[in-house]
Amino acid sequence: MSAAQPRPPRPSRLHVAGLGCRRGCAADELQRLLTDSLGELGLTPADLHALATLDGKLAEPGLGELAARLGLPLHGLTAEELRCFEARLSAPSEAARRATGSAGVAEAAALALAERLAGRPAELVLTKRRSAAATFALARAGHAPESEHP
Repeated sequence: MSAAQPRPPRPSRLHVAGLGCRRGCAADELQRLLTDSLGELGLTPADLHALATLDGKLAEPGLGELAARLGLPLHGLTAEELRCFEARLSAPSEAARRATGSAGVAEAAALALAERLAGRPAELVLTKRRSAAATFALARAGHAPESEHP
């Protein structure tokens, strides 16, 4: 009789930070918002796999500098891609829709990229957080929801 096979390890968690910002938002403000928000869950920037935003924001110097500081890829998603996630946003915004073509950038970008990278459904683990000129949200994918694990 052979010994029981060990359970396979639980798949790793994939965390993606979604970011939105006003034109000219500084990297310091973005980093403070990101770090403070992650701290709510006991996470740090080292727990992130990527940053996501609206493709039209990729040229924002603050976002580019933040990605470089953290050593993370910054992915841009189209407004069309973000619109696919509008039903899952915590607080859709008509002002955001008028400005960007999507009712939300941070949450939708985090969800869209997490699902693309993981090839599995993602969930928002931190809904939109704001600073004066930026928004942040965190999505997680790559494993079953916590409630399914004893």
